[in-house]
Amino acid sequence: MKLILKKLFAFCLSVMYYFTPFVAPATDDPITVTDPDNVKLTFAAVADPQISNYMLKRDRYFRAMGEDIGNAQCDIDALLMAGDIAENGLQCEYDRVNEIIGATGVKNYILSVGNHDVRLRLYKNTVKRFTEYMNSLNEKAGSDLRIDSLHYTCNINGYNFIVLGTDRTEFEESYLSDEQLAWLDSSLKEFTAEGKPVFVMIHQTFKDTHGLPDTWNSPFDAAGTVGKQSEALYNIMNKYQNVIMITGHLHTGFGQFSYEKLGNIHSVNLPSATVDNKDGDYNENGIGYFVEVYESKVVFRARNFNKGEFVSDYDITIDIV
Repeated sequence: MKLILKKLFAFCLSVMYYFTPFVAPATDDPITVTDPDNVKLTFAAVADPQISNYMLKRDRYFRAMGEDIGNAQCDIDALLMAGDIAENGLQCEYDRVNEIIGATGVKNYILSVGNHDVRLRLYKNTVKRFTEYMNSLNEKAGSDLRIDSLHYTCNINGYNFIVLGTDRTEFEESYLSDEQLAWLDSSLKEFTAEGKPVFVMIHQTFKDTHGLPDTWNSPFDAAGTVGKQSEALYNIMNKYQNVIMITGHLHTGFGQFSYEKLGNIHSVNLPSATVDNKDGDYNENGIGYFVEVYESKVVFRARNFNKGEFVSDYDITIDIV
């Protein structure tokens, strides 16, 4: 009975938000590049939109994000989304995402799968649905980026991105096979030899980082993490310099849990784009980063995409060695 009442309450809230007028982001503090003469690469980075056709409150923040990116006064080379694109991994939800942010004007879409995209779904169907969805976004954007697997690499403006994805259906964690871990090791060895930063994106982060397990509200150490391969993944990534890991999953706002230096690894955990954030100093909805890559540094500029304004107190600067 309690479950039925909770679902009814959630439905009523969704109806209320559906009939609440959409408020577009302000345009007096648009996305611009700090040093346009020297910037090498730009991208927006968000996580956990978890779009569905019944949690309509989320649409408002996601739509505002799309409009804010579309209002940018500079080129944006890519939009990164670090997992949980859809609430239930359904085709109708991906269609809704496409409708909302398919015309942002970015040049490339780089997406990682999250547990909500995968769980309770037949794995081979998830792979087909997710890859076809990402490919359609990029085709619409005029990008030649195409994938046929949940883990892949791409190169944008001479900078390499490595995207990891679970090799089987899991409920909350990922499962990274020995083959995928070996592929990651080989890719990092090749890409870091150039001396440029390499961006590794996966939905979940390492054990005992970014406030875990407390930020997952769990007494279990592994809760909220990448899973059983956490240590193996860390050991591989820590072998190399200038590796920047980008994750989501925890729904923590800007603050003390946003960035950690873990050995050689720079770990950035993104807040949720639409779901209520927590545990941060700045927990508003519709937040993420606009990232500027320079020859000697990478700057994660905190952005409230919903309001259309930078939140510079929470910027992150990573020096390249």
